[in-house]
Amino acid sequence: MDKKSVVLVSLLVLNSCLSTLAISNFSLRTFIGCAVREFTFLAKKPGCKGLRVTTDACWGRCETWEKPILDPPYIDAYHKVCTYNETKLVTVKLPNCLPSVDPFFTYPVAIRCDCGVCSTATTECEAL
Repeated sequence: MDKKSVVLVSLLVLNSCLSTLAISNFSLRTFIGCAVREFTFLAKKPGCKGLRVTTDACWGRCETWEKPILDPPYIDAYHKVCTYNETKLVTVKLPNCLPSVDPFFTYPVAIRCDCGVCSTATTECEAL
């Protein structure tokens, strides 16, 4: 393959990758629903250094609405959140812990996520 062809193929591959990235980002901004998505956080506890962990977590937007009604409670509400439906627990060992500190840190990994009622057992629920 000559130099001109290599440059042309490289530009086509780059353009294809950029188009895919643009479509992917656009889809995430307009996505309604709940899905498993990769998430990175800092696992830490007092007496240990932190450890950056990449896991799967629930992510998304669920349909929600409220409408006024004439009878008590005067509102008909439908509030669903993106929440864990199935998880597994994973344990990692934190680095450089003091001798008196348990170095193990356990966190949930999302297997399946769904739009549902917020459960404080698995999700941080905010009340307005």
